[in-house]
Amino acid sequence: MRITVFFFGLLWSLISLPGCQKAVPDLRLWYKSPARMWEEALPLGNGRLGAMPDGGVERESITLNDITMWSGSVDDTRNPEALKYLPRIRQLLLEGKNDKAQQVMYEHFACGGRGSAFGDGADAPYGSYQVLGNLHLKQGFRGDSALRYEHYERGMSLNKAVAWTKFQVGGVDYRREYFVSYADDVVVIKLSAGEKGRLDFDVALDRPENFSCYSNDGVVCMAGQLNNGTDGQGNRYLVQMKVLQDEGKQVADSAEIHVQGATVAYVFLSAGTELWRADYERVVAALLAKVEEEDYDRLKSRHVAAWQERFERVSLNLGNGPDSLPTDLRLQRFREQEDPAFVALYFQYGRYLMLSGTRENSLPLNLQGLWAKTIHTPWNGDYHLNINLQMNYWPAEVGNMSEVYQPLMKLVQGMVPSGEVSARTFYGADGWVAHMMTNPWQYTAPGEHASWGATNTGGAWLCEHLWEHYAFTLDRNYLREVYPVLKGAARFFLTSMIEEPVHGWLVTAPSSSPENGFYMPGSRTPVYVCMGPTMDVQIVKELFANTIQAAGILNEDPVFVKELQEALAKLPPMQISPDGGYLQEWLQDYEETDIHHRHVSHLYGLHPSNQISVAETPELAEAARKTLERRGDGGTGWSRAWKINFWARLQDGNRAYRLLKNLLTPVAADGKIIYRGGGTYPNLFCAHPPFQIDGNFGGCAGIAEMLVQSQQGYIEVLPALPDAWKEGSFTGLCVRGGGVVDADWKDGKLQHLILTAKTDNTFKVKLPEDTAQRFLLNKKPVRPEGGLVEVTLKKGEKAEIRLKA
Repeated sequence: MRITVFFFGLLWSLISLPGCQKAVPDLRLWYKSPARMWEEALPLGNGRLGAMPDGGVERESITLNDITMWSGSVDDTRNPEALKYLPRIRQLLLEGKNDKAQQVMYEHFACGGRGSAFGDGADAPYGSYQVLGNLHLKQGFRGDSALRYEHYERGMSLNKAVAWTKFQVGGVDYRREYFVSYADDVVVIKLSAGEKGRLDFDVALDRPENFSCYSNDGVVCMAGQLNNGTDGQGNRYLVQMKVLQDEGKQVADSAEIHVQGATVAYVFLSAGTELWRADYERVVAALLAKVEEEDYDRLKSRHVAAWQERFERVSLNLGNGPDSLPTDLRLQRFREQEDPAFVALYFQYGRYLMLSGTRENSLPLNLQGLWAKTIHTPWNGDYHLNINLQMNYWPAEVGNMSEVYQPLMKLVQGMVPSGEVSARTFYGADGWVAHMMTNPWQYTAPGEHASWGATNTGGAWLCEHLWEHYAFTLDRNYLREVYPVLKGAARFFLTSMIEEPVHGWLVTAPSSSPENGFYMPGSRTPVYVCMGPTMDVQIVKELFANTIQAAGILNEDPVFVKELQEALAKLPPMQISPDGGYLQEWLQDYEETDIHHRHVSHLYGLHPSNQISVAETPELAEAARKTLERRGDGGTGWSRAWKINFWARLQDGNRAYRLLKNLLTPVAADGKIIYRGGGTYPNLFCAHPPFQIDGNFGGCAGIAEMLVQSQQGYIEVLPALPDAWKEGSFTGLCVRGGGVVDADWKDGKLQHLILTAKTDNTFKVKLPEDTAQRFLLNKKPVRPEGGLVEVTLKKGEKAEIRLKA
């Protein structure tokens, strides 16, 4: 059934759907004691600068971050031996001698130089994301020498991106308020005492290395230069801090500001790096000077307004929960006690971390997003391209945060020249390639060890994200901008794949299934190197299909399109194991070295791609289900998060919910690690372990997948609703085709749906089979065809679907 709708905004402003109204609940994380470990501190950020206050009473440490705080530099990663030995490696693979091919790769087919320095690249050319520094606050209290405090609370509002600490000492109330301004690009802290003149404190700056401090006209500065891995002359940075107070005395020395006798005081901090902008010193000083002249309430109001314009686009109500419990106790109780409001909080926390972790004209979210506490951040805090960076961005479009894609797009575009060098020097191929990791210096070569560094579809996977942004926005100007990137990635595989000898299929060679190994028949030696692993096939198939579609939309490259179509027909099919009924991870049904391996790469076709579905490929969907059963429900934090999305795509809401509960396994309590596996820290950071932010974003995206899907060409609301969410509503979730969906349900059944068009388009909506005939579309009876109703909308128009009483 096709209906063209010409209703405009005034009419729709009169429609009242109780379940779809945008009630804004108080979304907060809060605790009754100071943080005893960094993973209990609360993350603030504006997409460039970050701060994590631990809420200490007498001594507080606030970790500071700048997303451009990277050591390292552009490096020559070419390896002339690689191309020389490539024919030998491929011949061994064609002969089925993967183990011997692997040995040749270990010896000859790796990046030139030190690569990532095996994840310890702070002093190597590869570099590392590093902590900007620490702000140390020491507060004095008059009276007894033994500090006793009471009525303690610290917390953070997701709605406002503002944190607080409050307590009482000697009958005097004290409060601190912190935010990283979304509007004015500085860190702001307000300290106050409940009695006049009772506020005494010192603030100081430092970092573990490469810094010096000095003061200038009441401003304390911290400056330095990071190691570029060659001559030491790398990325330079500057931090400036100033304190304003209402009364009392202030003294600034080289690294510290001392305040006595104040009632209210404000700490302002500005920071930047040379990687951020060439004139960083001028801009850092200008930003600080600007906020010095501002009224605090206006600063805060401007920040909150800028923040809420994005954060409050989406609401989610899954039911009530015990908000009177501190967040760490709610996390501990969640495994045994249902708390649907806690799930909604966790979903919104994922959106919060994305919006506070990156923004336009910034760098993409790295392995820790924006927040890091050390010089040697785990795995360099870089961009892993075999799942992790991609998972970071899964909630961006569906979560109505489309703007945050810009840094990712710029990163990918910037990789192309380096990727062309890697394609030519390692494979003798055209186009561009990236392997399993990159950094701000456009690293695209293989890693330093073939067991994990040989995967060569990292750039192609990133191209899936470029296409997804178009799929959600239908922005042709954007598509025209990124089309050369898609084309170049496709050309690499078109000119580098080889024919395997049994079926004549086109396969990648050499490659690997990310970080997972197998045993050759008759051997117990792990082998990683292979040709045509299932994930590669799925990614290349998707890349070719998207590039063909993009070329058609833009009316480009008919000859190239024909080449892609011919190659597409020669890619291997997905294969189901004749013995176990699961989806094979490799061309041959090898025995994997770890049946419960954290990566489930061969299910890429199920999620994030759409090559496996319950509706269109039921046999493959059943094989995917058996694959997940074999892998199990454990794994690292991000692995559990991916499995939420898998089960949601299989439309098994209860199993997806079980994985969500597994993801929210507490790993620490009372400042101590209590569980060494994947799960969640008290501040709701995801535990790989250690902290890795991709699991937060994967979990957030998984909840969205349970509520709405649109990858099959139509919108399906509540495709994987678990029994635990009997009633609920959401507003503002985005779907492919340029739509925004609000919906509410009762007793597990859809009641109302509002679809808003962000661009002109015709949308298809799938209605529940058992009630499809009982829905009204714009107050008229629906006659669905094949369970689908079709609606044509102009930009800004809305359509309502309502279940008849």
